[in-house]
Amino acid sequence: MPTEMFEFQVEARQLLQLMIHSVYSNKDVFLRELVSNASDALDKLRLEALRDDSLDADTSDLHIEIELDQDGRTLTVRDNGIGMSYEEVGKLIGTIANSGTAAFLQELKEAQDAAGAEGLIGQFGVGFYSGFMVADEMTLVTRRTGESSGTRWSSRGEGTYTLETVDEAPQGTAVTLHLKPADPDNQLHDYTAVWTIKEIVKRYSDFITWPIRLVPEAGDGEATPEVETLNSMKALWARSRDEVSDDEYHELYKHVSHDWRDPLETIRLQAEGTFEYQALLFLPAHAPHDLFTRDFRRGLQLYVKRVLIMDDCEALLPPYLRFVKGVVDAQDLSLNVSREILQQDRHIRMIQRRLTKKVLSSVKDMKAKDPDKYATFWQEFGAVLKEGLLSDSDNRDALLAVASFASTHAEDEPTTLQQYVERMKDGQDDIYYMTGESRQSIENSPHMEAFAARGIEVLLLTDPVDEVWVDAVGDFKGKRLRSVAKGEIDLDAEGDEPSDDSRDKQAGAYAALLNWMKEELGEEVKDVRLSTRLTVSPACVVSDAHDLTPALENMYRAMGQEIPPTKRILELNPAHPLVRGLNEAYQQREDRAELVETAELLHGLAVLAEGGQPKEPARFVKLVAQRLERTLH
Repeated sequence: MPTEMFEFQVEARQLLQLMIHSVYSNKDVFLRELVSNASDALDKLRLEALRDDSLDADTSDLHIEIELDQDGRTLTVRDNGIGMSYEEVGKLIGTIANSGTAAFLQELKEAQDAAGAEGLIGQFGVGFYSGFMVADEMTLVTRRTGESSGTRWSSRGEGTYTLETVDEAPQGTAVTLHLKPADPDNQLHDYTAVWTIKEIVKRYSDFITWPIRLVPEAGDGEATPEVETLNSMKALWARSRDEVSDDEYHELYKHVSHDWRDPLETIRLQAEGTFEYQALLFLPAHAPHDLFTRDFRRGLQLYVKRVLIMDDCEALLPPYLRFVKGVVDAQDLSLNVSREILQQDRHIRMIQRRLTKKVLSSVKDMKAKDPDKYATFWQEFGAVLKEGLLSDSDNRDALLAVASFASTHAEDEPTTLQQYVERMKDGQDDIYYMTGESRQSIENSPHMEAFAARGIEVLLLTDPVDEVWVDAVGDFKGKRLRSVAKGEIDLDAEGDEPSDDSRDKQAGAYAALLNWMKEELGEEVKDVRLSTRLTVSPACVVSDAHDLTPALENMYRAMGQEIPPTKRILELNPAHPLVRGLNEAYQQREDRAELVETAELLHGLAVLAEGGQPKEPARFVKLVAQRLERTLH
């Protein structure tokens, strides 16, 4: 096949120009990225060979080589891993729109400093192109395992690249960088210098499980220099805690997570006895942008006796801990296992239970010992962790112990359920909460008026999952979780309320109006009643105690489930002048059409106050306009 030339897409050209004219202070990361890609290729070949006995591949000496040519100013990173086909090169290397380029460029614009910017290289899968920070031209030669011919890709990063088929290519991939001219004033970045390469590999890639061999060039008339292995290859999780630095842990985290930032927390676990395994887990410092999407890749790397057998083993942790990264190395599992087998394996289920408890206990310790770090963690991952309150009844108490919630008690200090209970007023039996889109919308809701007036604390729940878990949990240490926007609320025990006699008298005075409004608004409401939760607003709508909230209805519909609309209850504030006036007008049998309009307006205002929309917005606006017009005459 002849050599073909292709053009990069617009965003790809922008990225290439960014790399070529890079102002990053730490260009060393290009080698980390190329070595990491080579390591991934070796991992994939090992996995493929385990799954397919007929695979024609040599796995006897899987390794990475770094070859230097000082005179020609080239650096080559070579592996004998899985390799790529012609089509894969065109898709994965030739075009990079699928590598998150747009997201990369946006994040780069928002980066606050040079260090943050340069770290973004690894985050979006564009590490290969970081080679253009130090090279004028890059060439890639690769052969997919099992294929007879290879592929050659080449580009100077100027908007085009070439692809051609080559007859002779070894198994794996070789990336050659034609380095930019040497800078005599900055020998630290001479990437043909042996000591520079050794230092970079030691700093970034010492933990990689495959040997990284340095092949320096031979001088004229000299014997072939000895190949040197640069990395220790000793798994960090197999070393004692004293032997590993925080920097080494952080580099392993970046390798397995493709995150550019240091982890928030490192968790080690070693289980001995009838079933032995080691685990090294990391809690990220930031939630990935796709955490709540279906395409989010979750799972830990699963090793068996230091051999990687699965890159993203989902069975090792429950879905609500999908943000946790790390490795598990088991001693007694088979090397040839499938995802389906792992789902049923009792050892894997045992590991999952132990890892889950370990992660939750680590978060609990973090909460007690480092509140600032815990606050960062909960802000980033609290919403996903609360999913476990629905799916993991065995660890529900542990989850509730580490959970914290916004509250009316303090604007900037979240509270735990235990702290809420300790602050409850005498005679208060329930933990009150309200769900909504934001703190501001909840605090401005009419449902909160009586609670604010009496100084009763209310939890402010703004995550979508909050609509569901509160019903699933039900109570905390015997105290019922109760929505201030559902059912009837009786706050007699919390303040001075009218006596039973005055209540009965009030109910009698409004009984006829309530029955009439229920009849007139019958298509819109389940019932009309007097409210004890309102002090300022004339009316509000509430859900019955066991009905779905509107937000929950919308959530089910968004998931494709047909949910019939639930009628709400309209509550009136008997102390409000508008409601009193309506009752007096009804008693005096005034203009019926105007009374019906007022009833509709009251209901529409109540719906709007909770962020909803009247059934017929145009009619509601018309009624408001007409009423305002009459006030001017």
